[in-house]
Amino acid sequence: MATEKTKNTGGSLGLAATAVGAAAAGFFLFGAKGAENKVKLKSWTLKAKGEVLEHFEKAKEVSEESYVATVDKVTAKYSKLKTVGEEEALKLNKELKRHWKAIKQAAVNTPKK
Repeated sequence: MATEKTKNTGGSLGLAATAVGAAAAGFFLFGAKGAENKVKLKSWTLKAKGEVLEHFEKAKEVSEESYVATVDKVTAKYSKLKTVGEEEALKLNKELKRHWKAIKQAAVNTPKK
C-alpha cells in the first residue's frame, strides 16, 4: 500500500498538528460533555501526546507508517506503567491513530513558511 508523505517545510506539520490538537482538546474539554471529560483527563495522556508531537516537529517528512509506528512506540511505553495499564494505553493509541487524516489534511492546508 503506497502512502503519501507529508513534507515538514518550515515546521508546517508541527503547526498543523498543534492546530488540530488544540481544536480536538478544545472540543474535548469544552464541548457537550466537557465537564465529564475533564474528570476523565489524565496527565499521562497529555505527556504521551506531547511526545508524539515532539517527534514530528523534528521530522523532515512524515508518512502514515511513521506516524503509526511513533504512536505505537509511545503508547507501548505508557502501557507498562501501573498507573496507566494496557487498556488505557490502547484507548489512547486508537484515538491518536484516528487523527491521522485530519493531521495530514491540516498539514496540506497550512501555508508554508
